[in-house]
Amino acid sequence: MAVSKNVYIFLGPELGKKQDAINAVKEKLAAPEEFSYYAGETPVSEITDTLLNISLFADSRIVYVKNAELIKKKDEIELLSSCVKNMEEKTVLILLSDELKLTASLEDAVISNSSKNNRQIFYEMFEKEKHEWLKQLFRSNGFDIDRDCANTILELVENNTDALKRECTRLMQFLKKDENVTSEEIEKWLSHNREESAFVLFSRIASGDLSKSLESMSVMLAAKQSAQSILAGLTWCFRKLYDYLNLLEEGNGNNSFELKKIGISAPKAKEDYAAAAKRYDLESVESCLSLTAEYDMLLRSPVAVMENILMDRYITKIVNNPR
Repeated sequence: MAVSKNVYIFLGPELGKKQDAINAVKEKLAAPEEFSYYAGETPVSEITDTLLNISLFADSRIVYVKNAELIKKKDEIELLSSCVKNMEEKTVLILLSDELKLTASLEDAVISNSSKNNRQIFYEMFEKEKHEWLKQLFRSNGFDIDRDCANTILELVENNTDALKRECTRLMQFLKKDENVTSEEIEKWLSHNREESAFVLFSRIASGDLSKSLESMSVMLAAKQSAQSILAGLTWCFRKLYDYLNLLEEGNGNNSFELKKIGISAPKAKEDYAAAAKRYDLESVESCLSLTAEYDMLLRSPVAVMENILMDRYITKIVNNPR
């Protein structure tokens, strides 16, 4: 099968490294014209029209297709495959997904297995890597943070390098380089200034605030955050809640060492999980995890075009699921 050097498939949940890969592709082109589409929202025919049209304003172009895992229909794949064979040399197609793979026929149709550099999976970092990455980020900007500070950041910010870099860059504007950075100071600024995220959404779910929870979800979806990545973040939070409830049953709910072992040490995190524990028990947390998995599957089905409605239903069920 022919290889298209102008087609890239970038997969996985690690958004920061994925963006670095995109930037590396852009650097090979001279001021490219850029187009961004979402599979499931934009017809593939419209995407292919953009790929085949000759630009009047730039010598090169990049077309991004996000949520590419939703391209599954045979006629869509055949249309895209035919288009790839006829693209201009300086036109680039980048298929993006938070998932680890696309439909096999789609991948086979647009890229050869021998073109390994054009298909990459960006996995979430291991815990040790996250700490080292954070320390290096702060060090390169003239700050020094310890492990407690790093733990606090990881408890309050989504754990991908894109979100971490964005939030930490904002955080550094409030810190003083000539003073020791404390976890309490980091929590103060992050809690007051962080953007909407799955962690913020969980905090609102924990308090039982349906209106604010729906508002958070709406803001994130409007900002084109992936619904699947939001569900992945909530899954992580509910699993931690399950561990926290087990600690409570063992009588270790106030044991700082045991709490730190499951990733709960910042006062705000303790407050959120204590509030959630008043509304959920082990059985209801298992129900929440099952419901989250169910909606994750629904989002991959043909009804995914009803994403906003699906996520509103999901949030309503989750918030109304206490014991």
